[in-house]
Amino acid sequence: MKRQGDLLIIRVKEIPVAAVKLTHRVLAEGETTGHMHELDNGELYEKDDVLYFRISDDRPAILKHPEHGPIAFKPGQYKVIRQREYEPNGWRNVGD
Repeated sequence: MKRQGDLLIIRVKEIPVAAVKLTHRVLAEGETTGHMHELDNGELYEKDDVLYFRISDDRPAILKHPEHGPIAFKPGQYKVIRQREYEPNGWRNVGD
């Protein structure tokens, strides 16, 4: 389990079969600054508004963000959980 800003990333046994492969590696974009949490390699998937990624190479993938230190991920499969907060109109994702 690793955290970068408002993202919590946990290792999972598998990515859901119905997950759709995306053409980018951006896990989240900052609502205020526009800075991105972005992987330098791997494959990104989405199912039901939840992101997953797979690192297949022998080298680790690095998650980068200009305001946070880089984080390395070993080959495997991961789920991305966005931190949420409650406001009077309901739940929303925390902005980074």
